[in-house]
Amino acid sequence: MCGITGWIDWRKDLTTSSSILENMTETLVHRGPDASGTWISGHCALGHRRLSVMDPLNGAQPMIRKDGDRTYSIVYNGELYNAPELRSELEHRGHRFATSCDTEVLLAAFVEWDRSCLERLNGIFAFAAWNEQEQTLFLARDRLGVKPLFYSHTDGAFLFGSEPKAILAHPDIKTEVGAEGLAEIFAVGPARTPGHGIYRNLAELKPGHFMVYDRSGLTIRPYWKLENRPHTDTVEETALRIRELLADTARRQLVSDVPVCTLLSGGLDSSALTTLASHHYRDSGGGVLNTYSVDYADNDKNFKENAFQPNSDAPWINRMTEYLGTEHHYIEFDTPELVESLRTVVLARDTPGMADIDGSLYLFCREIKKGATVALSGEAADEIFGGYPWFHREDALNANTFPWSLSLPQRAGILSRDFADWIKPEAYVRGRYEQALAEVPRQAGETREQNRMREMSYLNITRFMPTLLDRKDRMSMAVGLEVRVPFCDHRLVEYVWNIPWDIKTAGDREKGILRKALVDVLPEDVLARKKSPYPKTHNPNYATAVKQQALEILNDSSSPLLPFVDAKTLRAMAAPGAESTEFPWFGQLMSGPQMFAYLIQVDTWLREYKVSIR
Repeated sequence: MCGITGWIDWRKDLTTSSSILENMTETLVHRGPDASGTWISGHCALGHRRLSVMDPLNGAQPMIRKDGDRTYSIVYNGELYNAPELRSELEHRGHRFATSCDTEVLLAAFVEWDRSCLERLNGIFAFAAWNEQEQTLFLARDRLGVKPLFYSHTDGAFLFGSEPKAILAHPDIKTEVGAEGLAEIFAVGPARTPGHGIYRNLAELKPGHFMVYDRSGLTIRPYWKLENRPHTDTVEETALRIRELLADTARRQLVSDVPVCTLLSGGLDSSALTTLASHHYRDSGGGVLNTYSVDYADNDKNFKENAFQPNSDAPWINRMTEYLGTEHHYIEFDTPELVESLRTVVLARDTPGMADIDGSLYLFCREIKKGATVALSGEAADEIFGGYPWFHREDALNANTFPWSLSLPQRAGILSRDFADWIKPEAYVRGRYEQALAEVPRQAGETREQNRMREMSYLNITRFMPTLLDRKDRMSMAVGLEVRVPFCDHRLVEYVWNIPWDIKTAGDREKGILRKALVDVLPEDVLARKKSPYPKTHNPNYATAVKQQALEILNDSSSPLLPFVDAKTLRAMAAPGAESTEFPWFGQLMSGPQMFAYLIQVDTWLREYKVSIR
């Protein structure tokens, strides 16, 4: 994995602005700590930071390739899991390769097939390819949005980067945010609208899209989307196909020239991938697989069951490590580290995020990086197979909003009256929800219930899943760790999208068809375990610490947060003995501590990025 950035400007000779490109590139050093490279021609400047995973001695970027009288340059962030097949086909077409890295394969594929190469790629990617003769820049992002790509288009200039910070490092870009951006921060929250960049004049290339920038302007087109197809397989045939796809994608994503591990929570998804990976790793001569889990100090003493977290992970992790014989590493954090990380992860995201949920993942990845460079994660299975509680709760299914926005009235209640009147949080979220529903591909002949489950699946895959993928990318790449997500293989997503809901819930269980696909792969008790999300801290010391820090912000007359919130309401919520407000939010209980932590992040963001409100 890597960090990419670039700059196209028709008004000036960019060879005289190399220092600006270098500054943009260096903002991404955390994504690529192993090497750095830049390339500049008259109107195009490309920058790259490299994390070496395949062919560490070669594959430097930007990479250049000549084809007749044309010269192509590429910067690329990602992994192609079908690179060997593509390479073989390209060799038959006359292409020759000097390295074994997938960057060269991708560049040759683009030279050979132009934009239609995207249809052939199996992987996670964001890349930019420049045609010097035609003075054309082509950019694309993977189908599910595993790898990020942001851009800014102003008069005569175009900027892009793996993260907003690379674009914000350009002197012409200001950290200005308007009402819409603030609505994304305060009303929508971390599950933000696809394509939205928060800052003015900054946007995100949507998953499954490409763009072309030349002297005639900017063109953006989708190359992939969810499509309805008849599902004719029986329950048994469906389970077998899912098992085959999972085994194949796990095998492909284990390929690496650097140490690999898996993230193991003892849940269905991570246990399945760890089992498949462990078997393949052993059979291919890799030896014993390393696995990692995360928890918090004293969580065993403070844990309380609830609908979103029915049991703790520790006993199930032990069950799986004994079952597979992996080399397991328990990572544990305490409250001070978690509170301190709230600021760090804002700088990693360039915006407020998921508070301590981000922070713990950052700390987790930081420890994993000491022993591995690549990790496999079970992320995205719940969105694809319908595993979250809100897929099965009448209040969420009947609500005319995103299931993770049920708590919007409570969240809007902490905003100042003037600010709420300006951003209109309820109206904004309602508009975004209606926009999302308008995109859903409808299937003729479906019942009202079937149509609603299709809507819920679409909302989760296109709105909620990118939130978690962005979180996984930013927190892992902040420490130079590459996390792969086998459940995001587009072949699996396309297949499962069209499985009828009664088959998805085979056995009258959430993710029932996935459980059926894993019979004889996992122990029966692990197969039957209920969904339990990424762990959060239950230590009361954390709640005390974030409330105290939030109160300090509220008592600081210079805090940029004050105009946006109702300080009186927040002080009452933070008062000793005040009842903790708990409500479903982002797959967990959004309790008082998480809300206060989020506001700490907003204050940090406004200060550190010197955000101007316009």
